[in-house]
Amino acid sequence: MEQSGVVYTATDATGVTKPEPGVLRQVLAHNPQLMLVRHTYERGWKGARHSHPQHQMMYVVRGHVRLQVKGKNWKLRAGDSIIVDGGVEHETAALETSEVLDIFMPFREDYL
Repeated sequence: MEQSGVVYTATDATGVTKPEPGVLRQVLAHNPQLMLVRHTYERGWKGARHSHPQHQMMYVVRGHVRLQVKGKNWKLRAGDSIIVDGGVEHETAALETSEVLDIFMPFREDYL
């Protein structure tokens, strides 16, 4: 819900989608400048190497993921965060069942 420059989204107000096997996605609060997305990855899931124009900040809520950026592997656990600039190729893999919050700037129209 947006009102007077504030966007509020209750966690039960937005649907959870399954964009591919092993991934659950819930788009939370967003406006044209920012988007908050909750991803849940099943253990063993591996995403395709990709890039997008948006900057992405990732925060691991629980679990253990591997993020590969520019040939370097980053193993992230609960409490870890990382930023990937827009246009940089990257891929994520779930080393165990994980919950990740992603912030995109600007928002990802393809997620709506």
